[in-house]
Amino acid sequence: MLQPRAQTRPVEVAEARVHVALPELVRLKGHAKGFSFRPRQPVHSILAGRHGSRLRGRGLDFEELRRYQDGDDPRAMDWLATARLNSPYVRVYTEERDREVLLLVDQRLSMFFGSRRAMKSVVAAEVAALAAWRVTALGDRIGALVFSDDDIRELRPGARTPAVMRILDAIVSLNGRLKADPDAKPSPGTLNEVLRRATRLVGHDALICVIGDASGADPESRRLVTRLTEHNDVIAILIYDPIEADLPDVGHAVVASGGAQIEVDTARRELRSGFAAGFVDLRRRIESLSRERRIPLLPISTSRDPAEQLREILGRKASASRAAAARGPATWG
Repeated sequence: MLQPRAQTRPVEVAEARVHVALPELVRLKGHAKGFSFRPRQPVHSILAGRHGSRLRGRGLDFEELRRYQDGDDPRAMDWLATARLNSPYVRVYTEERDREVLLLVDQRLSMFFGSRRAMKSVVAAEVAALAAWRVTALGDRIGALVFSDDDIRELRPGARTPAVMRILDAIVSLNGRLKADPDAKPSPGTLNEVLRRATRLVGHDALICVIGDASGADPESRRLVTRLTEHNDVIAILIYDPIEADLPDVGHAVVASGGAQIEVDTARRELRSGFAAGFVDLRRRIESLSRERRIPLLPISTSRDPAEQLREILGRKASASRAAAARGPATWG
């Protein structure tokens, strides 16, 4: 958070929530609609676009053999049945239920930052809750690896509300421990350990959602993500704060995170340029991996309701213009 030096004391932005409570995450169940992580996507969904892979889906069960109808996929034609019955027939399949979805939820110190509405850690918690409620509502199983700098909570995939509540409890527990502690030691290597555990926790054809700010990502992270994508689908949900993309010029200001404060001169162009350059470099590295491994990238800002953003990026009612913007760098900042 930024506060002008002229103020008598650096007061944190009132509407920027520092921590999240379990009842808040439970209430998000009613907002977890209008979007999906399933392979069938609306035409405007980022998961259906050229910037993201089409999710491979689960196994298919044969349902019936029926006459061809206008609009049927010619690839579904059963040529043997067509020849035998002297009429075009198609084979109809239904998707297997009960796909495993694994959430990797970042609650490290790097996430304990926010200038608008909520800390990145809070927004990550909200996105994870929305995803968990939506996944279980559609009949899939949900699991998670919720991690801080010094703790990793492993929750194996389960069904329905009990599985979601276990995940939300873990998120609230680690989120509540976040604070501005000068003696706290960030652990960027935790990200790679979580990715390693993810490869052991899921087998194949699972969906893995990485929810965080990618702090600590390095070449080993790239290798581990590549390994995950060999047999599973991966979605990167990148949580960012607008100030990371565009540090404003407010003169001498106090940058505050929790109880820690530091005074900086934001009028210095080199400071603002360096701040923005670091963010742009991270963004480019993430986008490069996204293109290379065809991993859908969903940027989520701390400044707006995450449910609304998910519906805009993934939902059926997204306008073409908003959806087009969601696919490009314009959503960052």
